[in-house]
Order: sequence, then C-alpha cells, then structure tokens
Amino acid sequence: MLDQVIKVARDCERCVVLTGAGISAESGVPTFRGKEGLWGKFRPEELATMEAFMANPQIVWEWYNWRRELISEVKPNPGHYAIVEMENIFDHFTLITQNVDDLHRIAGSKNIIELHGNINKNKCLKCSEPFPDDQIISPDVIPACPKCGGQIRPDVVWFGEMLNADTIQKAFDESSKADLFLSIGTSAIVQPAASLPVEAKRSQATLIEINVNNTSLTSIVDFFIAEPSGEFLPKLVEGLKKII
Repeated sequence: MLDQVIKVARDCERCVVLTGAGISAESGVPTFRGKEGLWGKFRPEELATMEAFMANPQIVWEWYNWRRELISEVKPNPGHYAIVEMENIFDHFTLITQNVDDLHRIAGSKNIIELHGNINKNKCLKCSEPFPDDQIISPDVIPACPKCGGQIRPDVVWFGEMLNADTIQKAFDESSKADLFLSIGTSAIVQPAASLPVEAKRSQATLIEINVNNTSLTSIVDFFIAEPSGEFLPKLVEGLKKII
C-alpha cells in the first residue's frame, strides 16, 4: 500500500495534515489521567474549565505548571520530523493539530494551525492579549494583563469553550482546497476537527488515515494505514524524496 500512497501523493500540490493525540502518544506525552500522585484525584474535565479557573485559579495554574514540566521532558518522534520534511516537499502544505504540546513546532514545522491552543503560551482571561511565554507563572501571584488588568491564563481551549473562529475557519478553508489530506492519530470524534477530513473528501481530496485503530473516519478514506505514524511517515517521505 505504501507504493500506492506514494504514487498518489507525488501528483498532489496541496497537502493538509491533521494530527491528534496518537502522534503525541508515540513520544510518550502523558494523558494526565493517571491515578497516582497529587493530581490523581482530579479529572482534566474538572480543572481545564473556565469555572475551575474562576473558582480557584491557583490550583489550575499549579496543575498547568506540572503539566508543562512533564511535557518539557518529551521529545518529537520520527513522525513529527517526517511532517517537517513533508512541508518542504509539497508546493502548499498546512499542518493542523489538535495537540497543545508544541512538539510540531519544536520539531521544526512552521505553517501550523493549533486548533486547541498551545500549553506553553499564555493570554489574558478578559481581553485575550498574549502574555510573554518565557515568564514563569507563580500560582500564588498570578500576573495581571498590562493592557486590561485581567488575570493571565494558559492559552489553550478549555472544556466548554469555543474554538477561535478565525482559526477554525482557516482550517476549513485549507482543508477544502487540499488535494491530499492525511488524518494522523486522531479519533475523528472531537468536533469541529472531526469534520475537516470530511470537508477535504467532499472537495475531492485523496483522504489517507494513519492510525493504529479504526475510527469513524475509516469507512470513507481512500487509504487506511494501520501503523504508528512514526513508522509509516518516514517511509512515505523517503519514497517521495526519491521521486523528486
């Protein structure tokens, strides 16, 4: 099947890649749902919400600082690096990710649409003004926004929040123009991201799913690759580079 995918991909000009938790799991990114330690008694749905932050911003920031520390120890895997190379192969390339771990950027990807934000970035709770990412946030003294005085929060999409309208619109625009769309390591359940590959398929793109498990998307794809992205993508890139 690899040869078939290479044959199709080599004739495409506009490639869009959508990544989900699967590619991060290959790097060992924790799910933060473990039962051990201080945070074991909390569920993410109880901390990653506006309600939780308004009620107790200190504990929410303590949790995010802990998560940031864990993620800082994780490195991109071959799948991330293969996507970086793909960006240099296609005339038009867009990476859309549901992940907030920043591993794509660390690997070297440039044209990234982060649907759910970035755990390493900060913004104002009230006006959404960006706040310096290199400043460590002390849960005991949460900084105020220099623009409006609002509290600083992590720049991620919390449960119950809407995605940034411009961001999701750009993702749909790029998906509708793709002639090749790769859905990688995503469950194809969480909306509106789950509709992006469907939009691409509707617009006549070749749809490829790379996932170790079948999903609700599997039945409509042109190619289903039941391999970890870190194993398949380097082979795909190598095949495309030989043609070029």
